[in-house]
Amino acid sequence: MPLSKGPSRRRSSAALLLAVSMLLPAAAPVAAADPVVLTVGTTQDLDSTNPFNTYLVVGYEAFQLTYDLLTNFNLDTSPGPGFADRWERSADKVTYHIRDGMKWSDGTPATSQDACYSWGLALAAIADGSNVGAGYLDPNVKDAGVTKVECPDDSTFIAYTTDQSDRVFQVYVPILPRHIYGKVDYKKMSDEKFDGPLVGTGPYTLAEWQTGQFARFVRNPNYWGQQGFEDEVVIRFFPDNVDGMFQALKNGEIDYAHDVNPDQFKQLAADPTYTAVAGKANGWTQMAFNTYGTGTGKTIPDGGPSTKALLDPAFRDALGYAVDRMALVERVLGGFGDPGTTVVPPVLSDWHVEPDKPRTFDIELAKQKLEAAGYTTDASGNRIDKEGKPIKLRLYAPDSDAGYAKSAEFIKDWYGQLGIQVSTQVLTSAALGELVLPPEGDGTAKYDIELWGWSGNPDPNALLQIFRCDAIGGTSDSQYCNPEYDKLYDLQLTQAGAERHATLAQMQNLIYDEAPYDVLYYDSNLDVYRTDRFAGWQNMPESGTPMFTYGDLNYTLLTDATLAPSPSPSAAGSPGASAAPGSAAPATPAPSADTGTASGESSNTLLIGGAVVVILLVVGGVLLSRRRSAPAGDDE
Repeated sequence: MPLSKGPSRRRSSAALLLAVSMLLPAAAPVAAADPVVLTVGTTQDLDSTNPFNTYLVVGYEAFQLTYDLLTNFNLDTSPGPGFADRWERSADKVTYHIRDGMKWSDGTPATSQDACYSWGLALAAIADGSNVGAGYLDPNVKDAGVTKVECPDDSTFIAYTTDQSDRVFQVYVPILPRHIYGKVDYKKMSDEKFDGPLVGTGPYTLAEWQTGQFARFVRNPNYWGQQGFEDEVVIRFFPDNVDGMFQALKNGEIDYAHDVNPDQFKQLAADPTYTAVAGKANGWTQMAFNTYGTGTGKTIPDGGPSTKALLDPAFRDALGYAVDRMALVERVLGGFGDPGTTVVPPVLSDWHVEPDKPRTFDIELAKQKLEAAGYTTDASGNRIDKEGKPIKLRLYAPDSDAGYAKSAEFIKDWYGQLGIQVSTQVLTSAALGELVLPPEGDGTAKYDIELWGWSGNPDPNALLQIFRCDAIGGTSDSQYCNPEYDKLYDLQLTQAGAERHATLAQMQNLIYDEAPYDVLYYDSNLDVYRTDRFAGWQNMPESGTPMFTYGDLNYTLLTDATLAPSPSPSAAGSPGASAAPGSAAPATPAPSADTGTASGESSNTLLIGGAVVVILLVVGGVLLSRRRSAPAGDDE
């Protein structure tokens, strides 16, 4: 991999360059002779460079470098300049002004027609009751209340909306070059390979991608905004190898590590060479129960849940008493997180509510509730379903985070005490994403429990959308369908303030009581970066992390650490200090930049970060990512 090394932050050695060159395609773009390279590490492996096909947070990180959104994000996650540099809102529409003279990285003029094409893909899919690719991005447009778009001239893009919410400024649809993809409709977009070199209007463009190894981005010479110190950005993948990423950071092979484990985080936090940031999570880790067929009686030949017990809310509720969430926070997360409850994370403080009828860890009570619900045990102590079959549950988790597998082993033990056998298996994120798809998504949903995570964006819709009936076959991993929930979801789209809060409280309690999910914990993002090569790191937002958050802004703010004092290490990075769980290093003041104010622009509620603070996610406009993000509203 091209690596930054020493004060010059140049590629480190001839030997390394030779090794890397053997991996690169012969037609790779020619880079600067001695480029400044920022190298970022993650334990996820990029699943796709097609923005509409990626399931993962790293996929969002990749496409945001190459493509602008119509409006990007400022450091506080409020709307910032992107493909449009200003906008005005009226009663039923938002008029966006596309910046004058903007060009794609290949020199072609970038106009409103590119935006109309890109948003049009989502609108066409919505009109057909379908989705674009994996279906993670187009829900943004639907939830923003966008009914149509038009481009009366090359400088003007108009989105007509049904409400006055800020969700229209959070639409996670990348603006693609119409001159390249214009003949591709939404039905065929998922077949596009998006092989480098790509053409974009973002600060960098994808030059090459090696699965399981790295993605390399080169500076866009036509970028309209402030440019960072680095000539290239390399996202280096350490799939299921957090120890390898940790060593690469210590050896100076990477500059930034996303999601180290708690022990590594505490070790690096005590070293002034690093700044360690525990970003608050706008997401969770959960067990999703396969409830396919609830209320409909539908079954899947050679697929679906292995027992009808999973369709019974009383069964799922009883299981919730057999999980010690605080133990998971302490023993899996090392204390860097909070026990899970409802499906709107606490970081979204304006909308989160604690459940009206909380479950506590009590194995004996769980047994009593199972008995009362009609799930008895046989002479051997095996729990029996109402068809007289021993209950044996299949639990699957992704390989992107060792915490998932560790959590699964705790679940296996606790459920075992109830007389329920659990088999566990770790799959790649891509394989797991396919496994949970039902026939509506061209799959068989042959699983019982999926243990994974989601990240959302500043509006809770990103995370709430996955429980809608129409999410089955797309973003749903529980196959849950409840018309009452859908009615509440549609109602809150028309509300604001206390009125919306009351409806969201009903929705959170409904999901908690019906228990298609068991939210295990709200895990922090444990990110660490070196302070000896690059300066100008900013947390986004303040309780988040610099990278793997909303947008690409932080990549444009980095400076040369050898020409200016490095930012002071946070308390978390000071010698002898440990970071408080869920805390984040204080953000340094933002440098002067084109942050783009807009007439009629409203500020989003600060939602925070973590799975980056994520906000990922995302990812109201739904940006969703697997940790995964949430549909806009990607999985990790």
